Amino acid sequence: MHVISGLPAFLAYFAAALVLVALYLAVYLTATAHREVALIRAGNVAAALSLGGSLVGYALPLSVAIRNAQSILDCLVWGLVALVVQILIYWLMRIVLPDLSRRIEDNETAAAILLGSASLAGGIVNAAAMSY
Repeated sequence: MHVISGLPAFLAYFAAALVLVALYLAVYLTATAHREVALIRAGNVAAALSLGGSLVGYALPLSVAIRNAQSILDCLVWGLVALVVQILIYWLMRIVLPDLSRRIEDNETAAAILLGSASLAGGIVNAAAMSY
């Protein structure tokens, strides 16, 4: 029984992470000016690259939040901080490339790689900052 003594905590944090990722995707997909899921279903590689980079950029600090959390509430708060950071990165990239969404809709991979890379970089820095 000792082997699975941590199972309840694992399940709680894993469930919290699933809820946070679902919330992140709902917020991110609403915040962007383009419709990633429809574009991806249509075979748009640029949409998949940008959304994938953003999702991994969110998962990195979320994993650190889980690792460092003192409680589920602590994890949820830092997960929300990571969400806000990723949304800010998207909006900052829209300042750099005002036609970012149109370019992704047009399947321009250069714009998608830039957005995905910015999301990953922001996630890495965010995760490091949460490692206090």
